[in-house]
Amino acid sequence: MTADDQTSDYDDVRKYTLAPEREQDLLEYQSECTFIWVNKAGHPLGVIMSYIARDGHFWLTATSSRQRIPAIRRDGRSSIAISSLGTQMGPKKSITYKGASVIRDDRATKDWFYPALALRLQGHRGEARMAQYIDILNTPERVIIEFAPESDIRFDGDKMYASTPPVTERQ
Repeated sequence: MTADDQTSDYDDVRKYTLAPEREQDLLEYQSECTFIWVNKAGHPLGVIMSYIARDGHFWLTATSSRQRIPAIRRDGRSSIAISSLGTQMGPKKSITYKGASVIRDDRATKDWFYPALALRLQGHRGEARMAQYIDILNTPERVIIEFAPESDIRFDGDKMYASTPPVTERQ
């Protein structure tokens, strides 16, 4: 790295954007996101949830008694934030998506989603554990949240670190 590639101005971090291939790694390695929705009063609320990324959308699940479900039915504006913390990618990589969510409760969606989520979260524990997890999910009150991203904010802290000049000892 040359001195021209280094920076001391961190106010504008747009140049430290997460590359598309690193985004795909992040979505594969991380299984949790912060899902954020809008309540009746217009305030954002968020919870940590497991997800599946498929066909450009994110898929999550909750029971219909959770406050986020009627809120999404009322106003689908939502967002998802994903961090690399706790993954083999290490910390300091993130992506936040702005978009809209809809609630799915049809059998066809549940039939592909439950096994896919069980594989993602319990596959390392064997087929019996996956089957048990599907049974736990498969209740009459459970619904699927389909989140469609519209825009994103990407950050790769490794790029910022690489452009930071080395620390020099003070005289």
